[in-house]
Amino acid sequence: MSSTALVKDYMTKKVITVTPDTPAGEVLELMQLTGHDGFPVKTNGEVIGMVTAFDLLLKPWADYVEGIMTTDIVVADKEMSINDAARVMFRMGISRMPVMNKEGKLVGIITNTDIVRSHIERSTPTKVKYFKQTLEQLYGIDTKLERMKINIKKLRPTQNKIFADELQGRTYEIERGLAEPTIVVKVGGRYVLVDGHHRTVAALKLGHEDIDSYVIDIPDDIKLGIEKTADKEGIYTYDDIEVIDDAQHPLIAITGALKKEWKKNE
Repeated sequence: MSSTALVKDYMTKKVITVTPDTPAGEVLELMQLTGHDGFPVKTNGEVIGMVTAFDLLLKPWADYVEGIMTTDIVVADKEMSINDAARVMFRMGISRMPVMNKEGKLVGIITNTDIVRSHIERSTPTKVKYFKQTLEQLYGIDTKLERMKINIKKLRPTQNKIFADELQGRTYEIERGLAEPTIVVKVGGRYVLVDGHHRTVAALKLGHEDIDSYVIDIPDDIKLGIEKTADKEGIYTYDDIEVIDDAQHPLIAITGALKKEWKKNE
């Protein structure tokens, strides 16, 4: 992949399309079946419009796609940068763009979900790199980094509580393929979960056996400080993690407290 993330790197290549003579009722059924809220309209191999949930719900009803589709559509070139695509979608107020090649052929579709995923996948490695360097400097060691699927039950948690609202958010992300990888340290044959406790518990509750992870491999069998802290707090399995139902995430709680303070000062 190039240093600049491109639309072709994140677009969905298998695009569901409809035709101008597709019944509007079938489009509604297709939306319910796939979870998508819009489809390109093709005829004779050419994209001539888009039909979206907006068209079906807010425009006067028509029996066929031809009568409700939008013909003025924005399309993207597959070589366009993902950042430029995001700016265009934001300015135009659209949630998806058909993607064309230089010959004008439909080769994919890029959505808001794909944009979010691209930013997640580019931000996480920076965090991993920083943590890897910190470990090497702290313990005077060399480490190796690999991205892989890890069996959730092999992971040793190190956090004693998680928050129900954030757990719900991570569940939503996992179900839609948006969750960023966890950060794990492999040391002495142990897999220590460093970052991603909400994601891991959410995946476990959803019945997943494995979770996508960045694994930092330490060749020496040393006891990490984070392990020692977990030992003192009695955190060994996911049953040792308390799910806080009656409190929001600290950052959300702080925001709420600030709002109360602002109202006092008004």
